[in-house]
Amino acid sequence: MSKSEEYDVLVIGAGISGEEAALNLANQGYKILIVEKDLSVGGKMIHLSKVFPTLDCSACITTPKVSETARHPNITIYTYSEVSNIDKKSKYDFRALLTKHPRYVIEEACTGCQLCEEACPVTVQDQYQYDLVGRKAVYVPFSIANPRVAAIDIENCSLCGACEKVCPADCIDFTQEEEEIQIKVKSVVIATGFKLFDPTLIPRYGFGVFKNVVTAMQMERQLVPTRPYNNVLRPKDGKVPDNIAYVLCAGSRDETVGNPICSQVCCMYSIKQAQLLMGALPMADVTIYYLHIRSFGKGFNEFYQQSKDMGVTFIKGKIGKIEEIEEGNLKLRYEDIESGVVKEANHDMVVLSTGILANDGISSMFKDKLELDPFNYVMQKDILANPAQANIGGVYVAGTASGPMDIPDSILSAGAASAEIAGYLKEGEDHEK
Repeated sequence: MSKSEEYDVLVIGAGISGEEAALNLANQGYKILIVEKDLSVGGKMIHLSKVFPTLDCSACITTPKVSETARHPNITIYTYSEVSNIDKKSKYDFRALLTKHPRYVIEEACTGCQLCEEACPVTVQDQYQYDLVGRKAVYVPFSIANPRVAAIDIENCSLCGACEKVCPADCIDFTQEEEEIQIKVKSVVIATGFKLFDPTLIPRYGFGVFKNVVTAMQMERQLVPTRPYNNVLRPKDGKVPDNIAYVLCAGSRDETVGNPICSQVCCMYSIKQAQLLMGALPMADVTIYYLHIRSFGKGFNEFYQQSKDMGVTFIKGKIGKIEEIEEGNLKLRYEDIESGVVKEANHDMVVLSTGILANDGISSMFKDKLELDPFNYVMQKDILANPAQANIGGVYVAGTASGPMDIPDSILSAGAASAEIAGYLKEGEDHEK
């Protein structure tokens, strides 16, 4: 029989928006439940190198927030868990089913020593390094994961027992099963974030075929302190690149792949990476192929101009095709929009600035119909007067679950959602009196 738990607010997603909303409400005395489908809290931001346009360390900003969230007495976190069957019984009464997936590791006992990793004979691709390197079948997700607890990838585990033999805390438990918990809350925050566009859907770019064509997130991982290599390297041969191209709008503003809208962050994160590459590889040439540079935020245009001054080349051009030539180098065929001439250029590494998309399955969590916009983001009931409110009363949206936005806007969105929920809950408390 499944157990039941009761909270004031359910927050779905533990990225920067979910954390911000949870902390704002927890600091007002409300009991918060955060449900995160990943093995660690922190979302996408915890995997980034620096943030634009200030070039502040991303981990330095997000890890204190992660730690504060994890230690807050009013916040309960379930990682590697999912929520479903959210059913609104009445105005301040939501019921939901939480499914906690087994890690096959006793979380309370694990110290994160990683001796199990050293003993494990199975190696698979590391999703947290975006498949640039491998990881073991038993692994701590990444160095600054929270909780810093190992998990066993049971689909790839050989069940050899090597991890059990070396674990000093005796916390390997292959008997763990899925656990179901009935949840009762008064309000729900959707902070499910986004997913990255799959560039294999644009075959002419050659991603997945030409090894030196990488995504911007793979390049991002090569620029962080916890990078997989000791330098920026080409995946095909391990050479240091000296002529790098960025292809903007890879999966954004493109009706042919079903995403006609701007992702709002691709221009600026590409310019940020270009600046970081100029520092990491001083002799490298960096070229950005763009349709329009959308530097719309505070300090963004100055950041764009600064990258020009540093020597980044900007070409207003639409990429038609990428081909591999000798030694793994790449030939870009593009239309130079300003001259109207089709041109070709050779580079030894190409970075695709992939767009962001709405996460799948948001509406399926609810028994009532949760309305989505034409691009599968959560529909905001009144985008001007009340941007956090979804169509279901008591359900609010924060961050990129409602549409593409950068980190500051995501935090502001979470602040709006938490303020609306605080008012909603206070109204309920007054009504009870």
